[in-house]
Amino acid sequence: MIFESFVVGMLQTNCYLLGDERTGKAVVIDPGGDSGRIAQRLKERKLELCSILNTHAHFDHVADCWALQGVAGGEVAMHPDDEATLSNRMVGMGALLKSPGELAACRIDRFIRGGDKIEVGSLIFHVIETPGHTPGHVSFHLPTENMIFVGDTLFAGSIGRTDFPGGSHRELIRSVREKIFPLPGETLVYPGHGPETTVERERLTNPFF
Repeated sequence: MIFESFVVGMLQTNCYLLGDERTGKAVVIDPGGDSGRIAQRLKERKLELCSILNTHAHFDHVADCWALQGVAGGEVAMHPDDEATLSNRMVGMGALLKSPGELAACRIDRFIRGGDKIEVGSLIFHVIETPGHTPGHVSFHLPTENMIFVGDTLFAGSIGRTDFPGGSHRELIRSVREKIFPLPGETLVYPGHGPETTVERERLTNPFF
């Protein structure tokens, strides 16, 4: 498996590129900026971008989705419950764009829900609904590699904010306890900001639990 991470955009968001070496197919998770750099890496590694997966619709995670799609292709995937967040003028693309026409161009090609599987070559991502930071927040679990990409639900030693529109502290805590903590302890947790961690480390040491 090909795996690279980038720190992108004004809020230092973690963006992830994963590819199947055999087929050359790839996904990018949360391209919140630096689409040119990401597209260049896809080109250098001769990868075909199949899907742009979004954990949620805050602008720091989706800002360069459509710029990347315009250069490298791939479908933009997001949970339908975050469609309204996408246009929000405080936290979504509505905060960055100047006209309704620009916002209309931010099209979601594929709505994804908990239980869906996204196949990219031999890589199979399991979609897990983890609301709380946003109503339609999801995580992407790659069981064969013991990896989960959790966006802004869980951080090393912390959790995501819930004071933005649509946030719910109660839902976020439930998401972590019921959807993430039951995974094997050695599962690597890749958050939307900051360093990676593991499920076991957060179960044992995260002060919010």
